[in-house]
Amino acid sequence: IPNLAETESRLAVSDLHSDSLPVSLLSHWLTDTYILFATPYFAYDIYAMFLCYRHRLQVKGHEGVGAAVAGYLRREKLMVLHHVFMVAFCFPASLLWRQGKGDFFQGVLFLAELSTPFVCLAKVLIQYRKQHTLLHKVNGVLMLLTFFSCRVLLFPYLYYAYSRYASIPLYAVPLVAPWQCNLGAALLWPLQLYWFTLICRGALRPSVPAGRSTSTCKDERGGCLTMRSCCRSHQEDGH
Repeated sequence: IPNLAETESRLAVSDLHSDSLPVSLLSHWLTDTYILFATPYFAYDIYAMFLCYRHRLQVKGHEGVGAAVAGYLRREKLMVLHHVFMVAFCFPASLLWRQGKGDFFQGVLFLAELSTPFVCLAKVLIQYRKQHTLLHKVNGVLMLLTFFSCRVLLFPYLYYAYSRYASIPLYAVPLVAPWQCNLGAALLWPLQLYWFTLICRGALRPSVPAGRSTSTCKDERGGCLTMRSCCRSHQEDGH
């Protein structure tokens, strides 16, 4: 999913930049196609995360499904809300409400997934206890940079790009942009800021001693090491 999103966004943005039509009227066939492909992933991922959570409980001897659901929703409430919002709001907004306009801006949004491979690699390296390797440190730096540039700066850039397209001051964009865009940015951007803050906190904490088991650094909710310290396994995932 992340790699496809990156490929689609690069193709769409590069192709649309070369077109002479107004940016709001530019279109690329991959935009709607990828949305149709990616939306079911968010619904499936909610279920997949629950299966992982329930498996951990079963390993510890807890078998109750009701308790597992309640605990899962408490632990992953932000991620579940994020995924539900993507399916219930972003899907119709991207595929129906925009009426085929704004493919350039939609393609820019897909660039948010550029940070995801580095997030996933960090998790894999931690599972194999490679968090003290040079690869993990380099990957951590790349994760920090890509998350900041492709997620934190993403929404300000979209408003800046729209101000250039509409030839209006930047501060006037929220007044003329579609309400769906303003609502989506208002709900998604704070999540990116929150997760980026957690990543930065993790980067500034002392390293875990080499002989210490990674399990001792996990929090009570099943988090993982990110950069050089403990953080939740999904804290930097922003779809």
